[in-house]
Amino acid sequence: MDRRRFIVAGIAGPFAGVACAGAKGGAKPVRGYGPLRPVRDLRDGKVRLHLPDGFKYRSFSLAGEKFSDGSTVPGRHDGMAAFSGPKGSAVLIRNHEVTGPVGAFGDKDRAYDPAAGGGTSTLQVTRHGEVVKSVPSLNGTMTNCSGGPMVWRAWVSCEETVNGPDVADDHTGADNSKLTRKHGYIFEVPVGRAATARPIKAAGRFPHESAAFDPSSGAIYLTEDNFSFPSGFYRYLPPKHPVLAGRLLDGGRLQMLAVGDEERKDLSAGQRRGAAYGTVWVDIDDPDPRFTGRPSYDEASQAVGRQGRKKGAAIFSRLEGAVHHQGTVYFVSTQGGATAPGDRKPDGFGDGRGQVWAYETWSGRLRLVYESPRSSVLDLPDNVTASRRGTLVLCEDGDGDNFLRGITKAGELFDFCRLQPIAGDAGAEFAGSTFGPGGHTLYVNVQAARGMSIAIWGPWERGPF
Repeated sequence: MDRRRFIVAGIAGPFAGVACAGAKGGAKPVRGYGPLRPVRDLRDGKVRLHLPDGFKYRSFSLAGEKFSDGSTVPGRHDGMAAFSGPKGSAVLIRNHEVTGPVGAFGDKDRAYDPAAGGGTSTLQVTRHGEVVKSVPSLNGTMTNCSGGPMVWRAWVSCEETVNGPDVADDHTGADNSKLTRKHGYIFEVPVGRAATARPIKAAGRFPHESAAFDPSSGAIYLTEDNFSFPSGFYRYLPPKHPVLAGRLLDGGRLQMLAVGDEERKDLSAGQRRGAAYGTVWVDIDDPDPRFTGRPSYDEASQAVGRQGRKKGAAIFSRLEGAVHHQGTVYFVSTQGGATAPGDRKPDGFGDGRGQVWAYETWSGRLRLVYESPRSSVLDLPDNVTASRRGTLVLCEDGDGDNFLRGITKAGELFDFCRLQPIAGDAGAEFAGSTFGPGGHTLYVNVQAARGMSIAIWGPWERGPF
């Protein structure tokens, strides 16, 4: 679609009333699940989660434990997807958001960059969180935050950084000169075997967060979480449909979303009720820019996004999780919206406590699904997934208690699970929620000083999941 043609349509269908629900306020009681109560972990009897009656869980694959090959499980568990495995099991591919030149986990001979400590692990687990097998599957990458499952049985893992030997040190002060490769790319991790550790460079070098695949077009929709600066919503158009190719090919075209009738529309700000926009896509001419003179990290992190904004691309605040469901990509703006009375402005770019957006791949229409009215209702949503019924699951990354919250297609926001605060680890958060085969189990990660994965199961049929 060129810039002279765009669609402006009215709101209809699922989630049509949710933006209004956000404007009106609090979480609503949802018939079926009921109040949350402390529940003991079946692994060791400790209380880690608060859940509705009838739900159980088991934690597994903690940071510091051993993989099946004897190597050590890294920390910072983050984005994750579940695929069907043998005998009713699930195969999980899980990110590790480890940053800095701390050395690769697993077999360093297979590492993309032997100095970098991020990557993915692959686990075969039962429906009740019992580990059958676990191995490193991608190593030597960095700050692997989220990503997305692909229908050809692969996971796309995203690096949320542009660190490399050609870029000055980032805010952590870690020495980028120790790195041997450039970072800031996406990588394909197939189910059942180790990744090739070849980046898809045409999909851009920027702080990637998540990826969502549209099977009708073959496009990969990508979110950007550039913490201190404007972020964008992108799509990567591979040179061949990935289902036909059997994998994700490099050499395609990267584009950035723009609002059709207003250049550089600021969608990070508070939105009106029922906000909806016609959109167009602008090309990114240089998705993998070469740097000279070792620019600052801040400059390098904006090199791709600035190209799109010069052509009119829209401005978002910290885009994180994304999921494709029935022709729509739902994606989260962690700090989108306005600062509510009594709330403080969060650190980084963006004044609010979170937005959920919906992009209709078939029409090009962008809709606001939900905007948090205040932090006590929804506080900095991060990863997102969808149940078979289309109810969204949001992982919170807030300042206080963190919840798994649901948004029904009827516009009801509800609490499903609360993370028991971890003594001495105020930054612990939920990440990587994903339903296993058949919807029996919700797998989720706790990103903490000692991260872990958790399997949750129970009477899903009682409520909207």
